[in-house]
Amino acid sequence: MMFGLGLAPIVAHFWVEKNILLREMAHPMMFTKLKEGKMPDISSYDIFRIMGAVPVSAPIFYRLFSSKSHVLFYPGGVREALHRKGEEYKLFWPEQSEFVRMVARFGAKIIPFGTVGEDDISQNAIEELTDETVNLRNDAMGEVANQDIHLPIVLPKVLGRFYYLFGKPIETQGRKQELKSREKAHELYLEVKSEVDKCLCYLKGKRESDPFRNIFARLSYQATHGFDSEVPTFDFTTKDS
Repeated sequence: MMFGLGLAPIVAHFWVEKNILLREMAHPMMFTKLKEGKMPDISSYDIFRIMGAVPVSAPIFYRLFSSKSHVLFYPGGVREALHRKGEEYKLFWPEQSEFVRMVARFGAKIIPFGTVGEDDISQNAIEELTDETVNLRNDAMGEVANQDIHLPIVLPKVLGRFYYLFGKPIETQGRKQELKSREKAHELYLEVKSEVDKCLCYLKGKRESDPFRNIFARLSYQATHGFDSEVPTFDFTTKDS
């Protein structure tokens, strides 16, 4: 999701509707700047920090799980958040299961989810590289290790809509010993990744049948039903199990 555009609505919803503060694991560039240049000032990320974002690291992961926090984590990291043109909704996860055994250590529940809608908001037009931020995963293999920070210049579109879908919860309670095995942990990791991909594919297909995908259709609906009314979307009852 470009720039994490879909982050604010989901964090706000959980806070307002469920009184749950989601602690997002964020790239250190939101907290530290190596030198002056083209990157935005650190203050530009104040809203993310106010909403509970913390710099991603193993010790912080541990402290959050120790305090039974609700953690929002994107395994694709900055490689997905600042993806290249034409890479919308592609998953760039590490080849090794980074988080599964940590989650299992605390018996936490994993809830995969997908978000679609960035391509209805803006179009990625131009990219510039910068060396002003910390590089993570220097020892990682695969495309996720390609973490040169790209500064996309986006062209706005007539506002579309964000779609969110939560997949099947995956329990790790009581599986601590089992998931100490790298093989078993990797199997669970691939299960989580597959569920996220299913959510994305489902949303990309179903949004085509949403009569309120365009902002003008939503405004028209709210003009009739009240501007605090919730605008419906496509039917979720046909989702495959």
